Amino acid sequence: MAHINLLPWREELRKQKQQQFAVVTAGTAILGGLLVLLAHVQMDGLIDQQNQRNQFMDKQIAELDKKIAKIKDLEKTKTALLARMDIIQQLQHSRPQSVHLMDQLVYTLPDGVFLNKITQKGDALTLSGIAQSNARVSAYMRNIDNSKWMSQPKLDVIETKDDDHRRSAEFILRASQAAPDSKDAGEEEKG
Repeated sequence: MAHINLLPWREELRKQKQQQFAVVTAGTAILGGLLVLLAHVQMDGLIDQQNQRNQFMDKQIAELDKKIAKIKDLEKTKTALLARMDIIQQLQHSRPQSVHLMDQLVYTLPDGVFLNKITQKGDALTLSGIAQSNARVSAYMRNIDNSKWMSQPKLDVIETKDDDHRRSAEFILRASQAAPDSKDAGEEEKG
């Protein structure tokens, strides 16, 4: 019988399989490396994109903060202007009242009563003067009570003095400035 040596064939087949295994392993390793590299590049791209979005949002937030600050300044200005407008309206409303008050001070003052000082704080009036008698001060208080532009007379102080056989009464009187209804004021101005 003839001897056939099968070893070199088997060994060649083994070498081929080892080479194939090495090629497949190297190919798999390269493919795995490429996949990892691709995933890394993809993640870097996503991170860069998110960072750009964040920067855009930060810019937009900064712009909105500036606009909010401007709005707050405008609201403060608006509040100040509204307060000024209210004061102007109050002054416009009270302007005719001052004229009527001066007019009423003249009309309510009876003969024999003289005013030395008139003080006004808001609607409160303080009148100080000299009268020939206490009865004249009482008449003055009744006239104030009947006036449409003055009300609530209250006598604070009255002192009777005798100077050179003349009798006089120094007084301090408090009253309030009143505003009649617009209908009554219109009739008074016409009459």
